[in-house]
Parts: sequence; structure tokens; C-alpha cells
Amino acid sequence: MTSVVALYDALTTAPDERTRARLIAEAFERLEERYPHLADLATKGHLRETELRLQKEIELVRADLETKVELVRAGLETKIEQVRADLAAKIEQVRADLRATELRLQKEIQEVRAELKLDIERVRGEVVRTKIDLLKWIVPLMFAQVAAIAALVKLL
Repeated sequence: MTSVVALYDALTTAPDERTRARLIAEAFERLEERYPHLADLATKGHLRETELRLQKEIELVRADLETKVELVRAGLETKIEQVRADLAAKIEQVRADLRATELRLQKEIQEVRAELKLDIERVRGEVVRTKIDLLKWIVPLMFAQVAAIAALVKLL
């Protein structure tokens, strides 16, 4: 505090304005020598101004991020819709293929049934013919056997 009081005394006892100005300049010079970083010190006003600038930049960045998020979200929704549409188209294609395969298999089953019915009828016809052929042989053989047994009975 002595330096401040000494400055005051020197200023009050100075004979003219020029001497007072020189004393003030010297006081500033000593102050700058004692505190070389004095020019770099921030005041509350500087801090408030910086804070306001940073808040403004944060808001700009936030708005930019929200815009980018919306764009990404819209892009993802578009891609999701494309994938859904592609999947729906593929599902419909698979369903159509299944229907076509089912119709083809039903047609083949009907053809096989028709062929089996024809084969069954053919086998039945062959069984009937075989039965008739057997009867053609068995009946005369039975009569021949009866005649042979009767002839043997007469001979004995």
C-alpha cells in the first residue's frame, strides 16, 4: 500500500500537469513490470461475453446435430421402407411359387390316380380272364377225373 500512498503524495505535490502525467505513466509501467500478464487477465465482462458466444455456438451445433439426426432418421426410415417393400415382394413371389408348385403337384397326383385306376381295371380284367381260363381247364379236367374214377370203379 505504500506505493499507492507514495503515488498519491507525488501526484498532489506535482507542480504541473506534465509531471503528473509522467508520474501516472511511470506507475502504469511499474504495474506492467510487476504484473506482465495483466493484459491477459479476463474480466467478468469478458467471461460473460465468452460464455454467451459459447452458448450461441452450442445452440448452433445442437441445431446442426438435430438436423443431421433428422436426415439420418429419414434416410433410415426410407431404407427400412425399401427393405419392407423388397421383403413383401419376395414373400409374394414365394407364395406364388408355392401356389404354382401346389397346382402342379395336384395335377400330377390326378394323373397318377388316373393311371392307377387304369392299371387296376387292367389287372381286374386280367384276373377275370385268368379265372375264366382256369374254369375252362378245371371243369373239363374235373369231368375227365370223374370219368376216370368211374371207369376204375367199373373195372374193379
